Formats: sequence, C-alpha cells, structure tokens
Amino acid sequence: MELRQITYFMEVAKLEHVTKAAESLHVAQSAVSRQIYNLEKELGVDLFIREGRNVRLTPIGRVFLERMKQATNVIHDATREVKEYLDPEKGTVRIAFPISMAAYTLPTAISAFRELYPEAKFQLKQALYHELMDGVEKGDFNLALIGPVPKQREKIKCSILFTENIVALLPIKHPLAERPFLTLPELKDEPFILLPEGFVFRNMVVNACKQVGFEPRVAFEGDDIDALKGLVSASLGITLMPEVTLIDNLPRLTVKIPMVEPRVTRSVGVITPKERELLPTEKLFYDFLKRFFARMDRFQN
Repeated sequence: MELRQITYFMEVAKLEHVTKAAESLHVAQSAVSRQIYNLEKELGVDLFIREGRNVRLTPIGRVFLERMKQATNVIHDATREVKEYLDPEKGTVRIAFPISMAAYTLPTAISAFRELYPEAKFQLKQALYHELMDGVEKGDFNLALIGPVPKQREKIKCSILFTENIVALLPIKHPLAERPFLTLPELKDEPFILLPEGFVFRNMVVNACKQVGFEPRVAFEGDDIDALKGLVSASLGITLMPEVTLIDNLPRLTVKIPMVEPRVTRSVGVITPKERELLPTEKLFYDFLKRFFARMDRFQN
C-alpha cells in the first residue's frame, strides 16, 4: 500500500467522482483509476460502488476512509514535528474554537502570542461544541478552545483558563434597561433570542431559566452571536450571552446588564488529546494560553 494510493482514494471519496478527483490532483484519470484498482485488489474488497461516472463508498470503504484519515493525520503531524523540533517558534498551531470565541477571546490570545513569536503560523477552524471534542479525539486538530469546559472524557485532557459571567443584553429603550443588575426571574415574560437547538450555550441558558422556575419563550433564533446582537438591537427581544463577546463590541441601541441571583457563569478552557503529544509549536502556544489568561484581569470574573 502506497501513500499515493491513499491520497487518490481519499480524494475520490471526498468528491465521489474519479474525473473530478483527477482534476483536483492534477493527474490523469487513468492514473487515479489504476491506483484505486490496485488498492482494492491488494485489500481484497471493493471500496467503491460505481454508479456511472459517480462513485460512492461501500460500508467497508467508509470504515477504511476513517482509518486513513487518522493515519494521514499521524503522518502529517510526524512531518511537522520533525520540522518544528529544529525551530518551534516558526511552526504551525492548528486550533479549533466555538462561535462565541471568534471575535475576541482567541484573536486576543493569538495577537499577544505573535508579539513574542512573530513567525508562528495558525490554522483556525470554527466548530460546534461536540465537533471540537470529536476533532481533538480523532486528530483533526490537537488544540481547541471550548466553553463550558466538559467533564473529563477518556481521550481528552481539559484545562480551565478562566470563568466568565453571562450577562443580559437588552434593547436600550427596554423598561429594564436602566437597571444596574437583573435577576433571572425578572426576565421570565420576555421574548428570548437564542442560538438554535443543538448549541450547548442555548442549553445553558434554558437550563438556567428552568432552575429558577420558568422556560424561556423563544421568539427568534440566530445562527451566531452577531445575529443575536442584531436582533436585540432591532428591539425584537432580549438575550443572554458571555460577557467577553461584548468587550469592545457592544451593539448600537443595546445595553448589557449583569445577572445576579443566580449569577450565571461559563467556564472556558482548552482541550488537548491524552493519547498524543502536542507538537512543539502547539505546546508553546498551550503553555502561553495558561499564562496569558491567568494574568488577564478582564477574564477573571
């Protein structure tokens, strides 16, 4: 089995078309077909079902693809590790993050890190909560910021970086807008603007409301934090969100108000694989993250 065969196989699996895969790889279609044929012959199974010009993976083909993704991740990491061993300050950090940390938390940390290591590079991936954990487990990336920090999983190491307050965001002309603080029960009759079902932060808000005796009436949903801000700005409802998402970015015609009784908080941390060592530059950034947030007062709520 050759690495070239695996590369061709994975491209055909992704595009489900031999000709398109050949064009993407900049090789002849016959070369791709021949390598796939040789690979199937060597394995003794059909990896694809042919449907005219299109192809799709067989059940065993899907299993083989997942294993090959893991294998190629290991190969790529090994290659990078050799290069970064010689000069970790010039390597690449692959890190994933949720929507709520896209505008301020991660960019602030990266900016400070690159002041120390200006030649370090980053590959960033935005993902949903469970995708972050699955990606670290499978080796798609070795670092992920996450909030709230999950309970320990078998293959994941969790480190809390800071705990942040969850605040209310209200239209500036709302009857409660001039209050110095709010209690959650005071919002029970308000129209809520939340992330869609499936987002962990939405579950946090709903569960916090249920704990004080009501279920929020969801008037609107938005796919990201900026969408929620825009809907509140248009006076269509109120929302709760991590305070850090409003630093230097409070929407026009809105006001943020601290929450008390209960005080709603979210832990924010970084997850890494237990079964794989971080690459040199990733280890450099991981250690930096823990020092950076430990001394940042605005993150220590």
